Amino acid sequence: MILSYLKERRSWILLILILQGITLFIGSIDPTIPFRSSLYIVFVSMIIFIIFFIARYRKETSFYQSLQDWDKTYDLETIESPESPFEEIVEESIMEQTKQYKQNISENRLSVEQEKDELMSWIHDVKTPLTAMHLKLERLENPSLKSQLMYEWLRIHLLLDRQLHQKRIPFIRNDLYMETIRLEQLIHREIRDLQTWCMQKGIGFDISLDVPAITSDAKWLSFIIRQLLTNALKYSEASEIAIHSYTEDELVKLEIKDQGRGIEAKDLPRIFDKGFTSTIDHDNSFSTGMGLYLTKRVADVMHLHIDVKSEPGNGTTFTLTFPNKNEFLNITGM
Repeated sequence: MILSYLKERRSWILLILILQGITLFIGSIDPTIPFRSSLYIVFVSMIIFIIFFIARYRKETSFYQSLQDWDKTYDLETIESPESPFEEIVEESIMEQTKQYKQNISENRLSVEQEKDELMSWIHDVKTPLTAMHLKLERLENPSLKSQLMYEWLRIHLLLDRQLHQKRIPFIRNDLYMETIRLEQLIHREIRDLQTWCMQKGIGFDISLDVPAITSDAKWLSFIIRQLLTNALKYSEASEIAIHSYTEDELVKLEIKDQGRGIEAKDLPRIFDKGFTSTIDHDNSFSTGMGLYLTKRVADVMHLHIDVKSEPGNGTTFTLTFPNKNEFLNITGM
């Protein structure tokens, strides 16, 4: 701040120095004026100027120092009160801008909330005709046509389900309910919902659950497993997906392993990034880059750790590591 103040007052400082120089010059050329007296006057004047400069520095920079230290949270209480007309102009301008920003933020937040509510309502409304459509598709007698239409119905259902959960994620902490979950029932339910897709692609499942039950939130854990299973199905053909639960280092782990095309090593650090699809099949219009991104967001809130191992051509393994009981207290806020 001192350097900024010196730059701001450099014209005044230069004027004082020039005046003192003129005083010395006159004292040196005018024999009627003792040069020592001129030197004494200049010395006293400079002492007074330095004291004045220091006093004014403290007084004039306190307001701008508070602006520099402002935490930019639109809280004007931390800013020093203005002590000059120019500082009052600055403060008034900042207050007007802050008021306008707060108003814009409030309006934008209200608009986003309204759009979210409208989208949630639309998704719930669409589910009704989708359910009716599913019942009618079940009555089709043509097996080939039924399989194709059920697959397309499933894709729509999964997209709506993901969109619904995506809008709920910001409020997930208000929705968490930790309970003991039977893994077999949960996994079989998710597989049953995906059976049309599995049959179409010739995918089977090898389920081995050394740990039959875990403590977690059933709805959001189902969402995570659903995303991992659909990701495995998407990139697998005529193979098995192995699902295995076990205990390691006193922590429960759930492993989902496919035999699909795998993931390139250069892509692994980016698979949970929003919008990232792949560098191998980049022109695939069916990939949105949102499934694993949302999975990671939900897993982070639930304190689930996700490990990924993959080799191109040898499939991919996702491992969920569940938190211990002490961490559950932090999740639920108890």
